Amino acid sequence: MNFKIIWSDFSETQLDEIYEYYEKKASLKVATKIVTGIIKESEKLIKASFIGQEEELLKDREIQYRYLVFKNYKVIYSVDEQNRFIKIADVFDTRQNPPKMKRTK
Repeated sequence: MNFKIIWSDFSETQLDEIYEYYEKKASLKVATKIVTGIIKESEKLIKASFIGQEEELLKDREIQYRYLVFKNYKVIYSVDEQNRFIKIADVFDTRQNPPKMKRTK
């Protein structure tokens, strides 16, 4: 049985901000391509939920976070095996200061 992907409100906001940034700085086509790529990358988790590496900067959290990389973005997620879902917690631009990843909503 496959997992279901759930995007947190925070991660959806991050996607919106990424889209708006590229729409203004590049074009509608570029913005769509990047956001679609991030979403498609996360869909790999449906069949192989633990393919991402453990996120070192978030090891002190109760929940174990893992990540996938698409271009300059880390798709940070957790796996709930019991309920069979993957929660995308954040989409983080790796060009930012890494400790900023520890931010909270």
